[in-house]
Amino acid sequence: MAQKAALIVFAHQSQSSFNAAARDVAVQELTEQGFRVTVSDLYAMKFRAEATRDDIIGDLRNPELFQYGEETMLAWQEGRLSDDITAEHHKVEEAELIIFQFPLYWFSVPAVLKGWMDRVLTQGFAFSLQKIYDSGVFKEKKAMLSFTTAATQSMFQPDGINGDINVTLWPLQNGTLHFCGFQVLAPQIFWGPAHCPAAVRTQMLAGWRARLRALQDERPLTFARCELFDLSFQGGFLLRPEARSERDLQPFGITTGHHLGKPLPPDNQIKAPPTKENHTGSRK
Repeated sequence: MAQKAALIVFAHQSQSSFNAAARDVAVQELTEQGFRVTVSDLYAMKFRAEATRDDIIGDLRNPELFQYGEETMLAWQEGRLSDDITAEHHKVEEAELIIFQFPLYWFSVPAVLKGWMDRVLTQGFAFSLQKIYDSGVFKEKKAMLSFTTAATQSMFQPDGINGDINVTLWPLQNGTLHFCGFQVLAPQIFWGPAHCPAAVRTQMLAGWRARLRALQDERPLTFARCELFDLSFQGGFLLRPEARSERDLQPFGITTGHHLGKPLPPDNQIKAPPTKENHTGSRK
């Protein structure tokens, strides 16, 4: 049987940071579980964030109007992408689990990690119009965000000054990871480690270590299934009328992004739903 593989995409400038410590815990625990763990240390690699013409070897199909997505898709099909992108493609292909480890910057990822997503999740390689969301290219793989904040947890509550963390995470978890088909595990959030005593940071890492030991048994987050939508340009990729009618009877929207004018489903982007439970919480 082939050895399991995991990829950690690491985006922090310092090897003495809490993020580096969280990375090291993941490497150790996953290795002990039998994974072959690869780390892409983006700052150490001097990974280029900008998506440019330099990502393509050889001639462009349309040099008069450079369209990055179309040109890189063609270059991927013909084996003409730059070596740094190709190397990351191989890592993604091999990995059944990908962990993104980073500090939250401006409610998102650091620029170098955004550049990794822009360049490595190439059209064709990571998605196509026919292969998105739960029918996506990477539907057999798992991915998760593991990150630190400078803010406290209370600041990211629905009534906190930063707003609901579920809303913050929706673009990354749905619009990037789930869009490419990944089964998205609940994020690992380290709340304000820079402002915590050393003992608390130690407890945070111990909690992360314990979670990693059972990570393979976790259920992914839930997202709106493609079958609920009319997946055609004529239908506008909109929710089917029967699906909307059914949802009218529910107390919450489908997801954080598909709220349909209803309250957001509780913790939709930070916790997996209980096993086989309906919206009232009773067992089916």
